Amino acid sequence: MQQFMLTIVSIAATVGIYIVMAGIYKRFSLPVLIPVLTSTIMVVGLLVGFHIPYEDYMVGGQWIHSLLGPGVVALAYPLYKQRDVILKYSLTIIGGVLAGLLTGMMSGFLFARILGMDHDLILSIIPKSITTPVAIQIASGIGGVPAMTVVFVMVAGFSGVILGPMILKWVRIRSKMGQGIALGSASHALGTSKAMEYGELSVSMSSVSMTLSALLGSVIGPLVVWLFQI
Repeated sequence: MQQFMLTIVSIAATVGIYIVMAGIYKRFSLPVLIPVLTSTIMVVGLLVGFHIPYEDYMVGGQWIHSLLGPGVVALAYPLYKQRDVILKYSLTIIGGVLAGLLTGMMSGFLFARILGMDHDLILSIIPKSITTPVAIQIASGIGGVPAMTVVFVMVAGFSGVILGPMILKWVRIRSKMGQGIALGSASHALGTSKAMEYGELSVSMSSVSMTLSALLGSVIGPLVVWLFQI
């Protein structure tokens, strides 16, 4: 009975917080108020404030987490609807993803070097712009720390959805395709969720970019480490 109540409370609290944060974001439309960020902060604050163990929260939280799979699969629908556009501009998409992927890896490497990070952390930050499951595998393969890679992936995702719209506006990228490719290759799943605000084409391009970044990153990541003797 206690486990059942924990499940109900965890799900209700998480969904309730997200609905409230989504309402606030819709009202003010500030990038820093994106629901996925503010909801995460609120849930963490709730767990810390009431001294609730993470394991107890996940009794119910795991049911929400299990929806991630169907959510990712659902991205196939806009991809299917935009299949003709994807085939027509396949070289443009691949070029954009490669540019975004290399920029993400090299910028992480350079910033880590400038900040004097340890060698293990430098290796951990390289796959930061790739979706978490793949980034963890890449980090393990090149000698990084998977747990730290998860943190860097989250930072890349949140910073991309917060700063991304401002940067896109600053560099005058108004193409829905360009916006989607930029968000997907820089901020993976979080970027794809942000791309929904730009329209169906942007979501499709972001989803394609996220997938291609994962595939190409698995090959390019180790090559970057080898070429630059990191």
